[in-house]
Amino acid sequence: MVNVIIADDELPAVEELAFLLGKDARIGTIHRASSGAEVLRTLELHSVDALFLDIHMPSLSGLDIARVISRFSRPPAVVFVTADEDRALEAFELRAVDYLLKPVRTARLAESVRRVCERVEGSTAAPEVITVDQGGVSRMIRRDDVRYVQAQGDYARLHTAEASYLIRIPLNDLERQWADAGFLRTHRSYLVSMDQVRQVRIGAGRASLFVGDAELPVSRRHLPDVREKLEATRLRPSH
Repeated sequence: MVNVIIADDELPAVEELAFLLGKDARIGTIHRASSGAEVLRTLELHSVDALFLDIHMPSLSGLDIARVISRFSRPPAVVFVTADEDRALEAFELRAVDYLLKPVRTARLAESVRRVCERVEGSTAAPEVITVDQGGVSRMIRRDDVRYVQAQGDYARLHTAEASYLIRIPLNDLERQWADAGFLRTHRSYLVSMDQVRQVRIGAGRASLFVGDAELPVSRRHLPDVREKLEATRLRPSH
């Protein structure tokens, strides 16, 4: 079980997050803090695996705390929980495990806890992140949040559960760069994270993959590679 600190200078936000985390069987002791100084005092007294930090707190901000603990020999995992969409770049530069936007959704929080558990168990390194431009603002997204990539000329559109982002990298380049991360070319227009595939359909001369709410075509050329990958992951196609 994972022991955590929740830090926010607004008490209702602390209590709401504590309530949600308390329902997750993977969470052990939940410490509460209303300031950065209180977080550091708690870390001195207790064994803590992860911090859920608001960014904007008086005196020591969540980002300040992350900078302090980055000097620890075994720093806790950090998840930022904030209403501020524009600080993700700094957050991931500080090796944050996740970046949650308020109001926090239960399913999204469960995913953050999963990532924290992986970090605590030592099964994952810091997440790979990609810089994207959205409305003239640079943002950072995690590569493992990308479900599939769609070719758009010399550009590629990254599709996550919540949005899509256009980046100036051809799909052929991403295919080479992301092969080791579990992305497979399934069609001339699509590169798919095979870990995100929830269903496969093959029949009537066509094949498709279901990723989230999207049904993506599999070309005849790429079908053998897809079959081989599915056999390795034991995901059986339906006919």
